[in-house]
Amino acid sequence: MTAGGREGWRRGLALALLQGGLLLSLAGQLLLDRATRPRGWIRTEPVDPHLPIRGRYVDLALVIPAPAGLKEPGSSGAPVVLRAEGGLVRAELAGASTPRSRSVQAFPGSSWAPAPGPAAAQLWRLEPRVAFFIPPDVPDPSRRPPGEQLWVEVTLPAEGPPRPIRLGVKREGGTITPLALR
Repeated sequence: MTAGGREGWRRGLALALLQGGLLLSLAGQLLLDRATRPRGWIRTEPVDPHLPIRGRYVDLALVIPAPAGLKEPGSSGAPVVLRAEGGLVRAELAGASTPRSRSVQAFPGSSWAPAPGPAAAQLWRLEPRVAFFIPPDVPDPSRRPPGEQLWVEVTLPAEGPPRPIRLGVKREGGTITPLALR
């Protein structure tokens, strides 16, 4: 092996170690957030169950009840801060001093409503949507029979959108039952 070949091999190894360290630090941050940050269940609207280039996943629009204190819903939406209370996620209007990185945008109405009426009009859709990856041998969990709602348990990081942990189903008047997808 020539001197240039050994030097290239060392550089390649150093680059691989650097990339591995970056990946491990990201995984560590996600695990730390999951262990220390609040979490709760939030209702979802499935958007797209499969994109071949990224793998098999369910694209979820997170749906919340209209934030308290909202005077007149505008079509441009409003920044909200998410809080976990009693195992569920709720939204509060972001204050003027709330940094943009600590809020998410919420828009009135939803792209899909289970039933027309006042309850559907009080649902707000959060942006951005989140992806929940599913194994290839599991049936699409977003296809629910009538009377069932798809929910997702999320971690609420200090900054950015919620991070999905697991999916669950809520039947009319019942509790949320986690789905066994793995």
